[in-house]
Amino acid sequence: MPQQSVSQAILLLVLANLLASLSDVSLKVLNGEVPTFQYVFIRQLISLLFIFPLWIRLPKKHYKDGYDKITFWRAQFIVGGSACAMVAITHLTLATANAMFYVAPLMMLPMSILVLKETPPLSKYIATSIGFIGVLIVLRPEQFHWAAIVALGSALTMAFCNVFIRRIPEGQHLISTLFWTTLMTLPLALILAIPEWQPITLTHLLWIVAINIFVLGYHALVVIAYKKSDVSNIALAEYSGLAFVTLFGIMWFNEVPDLLTALGILLIVVPMMPLPWKKWLTKSNIQ
Repeated sequence: MPQQSVSQAILLLVLANLLASLSDVSLKVLNGEVPTFQYVFIRQLISLLFIFPLWIRLPKKHYKDGYDKITFWRAQFIVGGSACAMVAITHLTLATANAMFYVAPLMMLPMSILVLKETPPLSKYIATSIGFIGVLIVLRPEQFHWAAIVALGSALTMAFCNVFIRRIPEGQHLISTLFWTTLMTLPLALILAIPEWQPITLTHLLWIVAINIFVLGYHALVVIAYKKSDVSNIALAEYSGLAFVTLFGIMWFNEVPDLLTALGILLIVVPMMPLPWKKWLTKSNIQ
């Protein structure tokens, strides 16, 4: 696979994670004031309203692109992952919650081997192991919170969704894929939202709109990125979001990480860049 495609995919993932970080900030501001699945349903409904005008303008031959089992299961995972993310961000600091979310790339390495039959190089195993050590440092026992378990659920669903993207047929239109994915989230989200439904304010609605815009941008960029390169080549770029949310947490919520947490975050983020590792291993093998 050309290195240019890999580099483009990594850049797209970094931009996607910047948008996801801004979504997390907006969700933090909501502070759990909207019931979890009501929030998920409203967000997905607003997303559908954004996508529909774009979808309806597509050539008719693309209308059913994404109307398949892969999209259906990705949609159900998105419902569960969105709910888990809301709970985790509400109860944890942005840095800690996202440290758990970024277990997803760690999960994606074995998934890419078992499900997609990819063969990642040794450098990916080394970098992923270092990232896992970083996660353990961030979540050392004295810092542990029950919401971290919920955050793991979000990481697992994120990993499944990203791996499933590689199963999407070539030529499938992005807008149509987003349309059907969003539409297929609504039935489950509504069923789970009805028992806890309550009135919300205009301020709540505006924050959900902001979250939706950021998340929609994230999913679009992720789909493009993972169709450009193998999962094992670019999954570590997902860690860039952890740097973003740590900075935003310090700036806007006074969530200053201690030294050990900062060390753990560095161990997670630094191996994100695969080229230095590849060059170092190549030089070692030559010598």
